[in-house]
Amino acid sequence: MKKPRAKLHWRSYGITNVGAVRKMNEDAFLDRPDLGVWAVADGMGGHAGGDVASQLVVDRLAQLPANGSLSTLVDMAEDRLIEANRKLLTLAMRQKERTIGSTVVAFFVRGQHAACLWAGDSRLYRIRGRSIEQMTQDHAMVEDLVMSGLITREEAAEHPQANRITRAIGAMPSLFLDLELYKIQAEDIFLLCSDGLYKELSDDEIVKTLNNDEKAIDRLIMFALERGAHDNVTIVSVRFEG
Repeated sequence: MKKPRAKLHWRSYGITNVGAVRKMNEDAFLDRPDLGVWAVADGMGGHAGGDVASQLVVDRLAQLPANGSLSTLVDMAEDRLIEANRKLLTLAMRQKERTIGSTVVAFFVRGQHAACLWAGDSRLYRIRGRSIEQMTQDHAMVEDLVMSGLITREEAAEHPQANRITRAIGAMPSLFLDLELYKIQAEDIFLLCSDGLYKELSDDEIVKTLNNDEKAIDRLIMFALERGAHDNVTIVSVRFEG
């Protein structure tokens, strides 16, 4: 007779910081463990409305229902992000701005399964044991160059186009989101973040800082600030327990 699977529980925590250089925080995050939905959005547009764009993205995802299957949840999230894309394109046209947009990485959980939708270079990591793995691939010009073998990963960090992304909410009339599905294990930690974190800290530094305290991400913010935090820094952690 098969033993029933142990139900997974989760604890989550989110934090954002303007950083040490920028005057305005254009990042936003969603921490809704009651919905099984989390997200990080990094706005573009400066005073034209990058903060408005990122907040619009997380507000749309906050409207998702707490019930329903994972596939239904992902479909509804995609619809809401497409709606946000249309609204930001209209806003940019009205304000005569080239782009008012935002990256997004969104994480959804039902039972022992999870899904991630993303556009841009905000990332999802999984920490399992002492290993950290990047679960998303950046939609960025330098990432395309690395994948095609034209430059190395090390050269990408110093490339003059290092900040140029190729997808975002509000960037193009047609929105293309990538989707990945994951099986969750007890003790897994999933970390969503904007580029303000990983451009200051290495993967090894991130995993070494995280421990059983969900507020370990406060220390990640502190370390990023100590490194100069040239951009806004936003982190959401989701920890699973059996």
